[in-house]
Amino acid sequence: MVKNLIIAVLCLTAAGVYAQNGTVSPYSYFGIGDSRSFGTVENQMMGSLGVYADSIHINLKNPAAYSKLGITLNNKTGLTTYAAGVSNRQIVLKSFTEEQSTTSTNLDYLSLGFSLGKGLGVGFGLAPFSSVGFNATSQSTNGDNATVTNNFSGEGGINRVYLSVGYEIFKDFSAGVTANFNFGKLENERLQSVENVQFGTQDIRESRVNGLDFNYALYYTPKIKEKYTLFASARVNTQGNLTSENTRRLGSYSVADGIPIETLDVDLDAVNLRNTELKIPTTVTLGVGFGEDKKWFLGTEYSFQGLSSFSNDFLGVDNIAYEDASTVSFGGFYIPDFDAFNGYFNRVTYRAGLRYDKTGMLVNNTAVNNFGITFGVGLPLGRELSNLNLGFELGRRGTTSADLIEESYLKINVGFSFNDLWFRKRKIN
Repeated sequence: MVKNLIIAVLCLTAAGVYAQNGTVSPYSYFGIGDSRSFGTVENQMMGSLGVYADSIHINLKNPAAYSKLGITLNNKTGLTTYAAGVSNRQIVLKSFTEEQSTTSTNLDYLSLGFSLGKGLGVGFGLAPFSSVGFNATSQSTNGDNATVTNNFSGEGGINRVYLSVGYEIFKDFSAGVTANFNFGKLENERLQSVENVQFGTQDIRESRVNGLDFNYALYYTPKIKEKYTLFASARVNTQGNLTSENTRRLGSYSVADGIPIETLDVDLDAVNLRNTELKIPTTVTLGVGFGEDKKWFLGTEYSFQGLSSFSNDFLGVDNIAYEDASTVSFGGFYIPDFDAFNGYFNRVTYRAGLRYDKTGMLVNNTAVNNFGITFGVGLPLGRELSNLNLGFELGRRGTTSADLIEESYLKINVGFSFNDLWFRKRKIN
């Protein structure tokens, strides 16, 4: 009953959350928005590692891990796992001269995974890919010594639906693939006004984006001295070939009340910008870990993306450039006593990690990097294999130098991972 109530509340919450902006970062102005972490709360709280997998948790980052999914009962049937997560992000935006606080709440994923037989697992679901949500102002002085004010705002984002398959090719060695279909709408607006001028100019740009990408994985998990397990994975997220159908409108508005005066559609066909390509470069991730089953785990991962080849020609932003991106992650977990009958906190999973991201963005010729510390707990729900996961991340992105914004944030994650008997053929004795 409690489990069903939680699912119902989560689904109702998700409908409202997905309608909101997924970010309040000024850096979502660039590219295709602010990239969202594609991983469960369990992944995220271990520094966003994807190298660890077990039979009762979905691993969104590593499709080969679906081969581990589904506990076999009486050698005939297995458990189906369904998971969901939401997050609240509290951010302090700091420039060289001022400071502002803001917050956003988002649905992070809705996922289902199950076993189709020994060594074969399947999963599908919905998750955000990127988010746009910003409101910023800049001022300068023109040749007549008048103040020119530019107000920038944006909203929207790209979501993804995915299908994953993982298969154990031979003992301890698995392969998997995830197909992602990405879709969404990005909206950007600039309002420009000049001191003592009655009318301002308006520039509105919209992009409808869709396209596919694939994530391939190899996974090796041999036993060491029967008690320990070595985890090693290699993942390749292929280039995302997204198509963008663009529209642009230019107009004027009354500075006094903001009412539009006249708006005209720009002929983008004449400049070959009606339909553009957004090629998200390939990402390669290598990971390794070591641990004792249902007791402890430590791991690390390194990801590399050739982001220097990326561009969004339609936006036409002058102060952005891209370099190759990379991420280094460390993390792990500890369970005092998985099978303890007494002492609830002995069965709690304690997770922690950290990561450092070179985002690949160069704004005003300055790198925008991110550092985060993660920690959280997995709380068992009764004596079942389901659990409630709570996680926290403290981090900092950007800098106050070169007229940029420094973001200090606290991210609070809540995730549910339920295991139940689905697709079971009932028998009458």
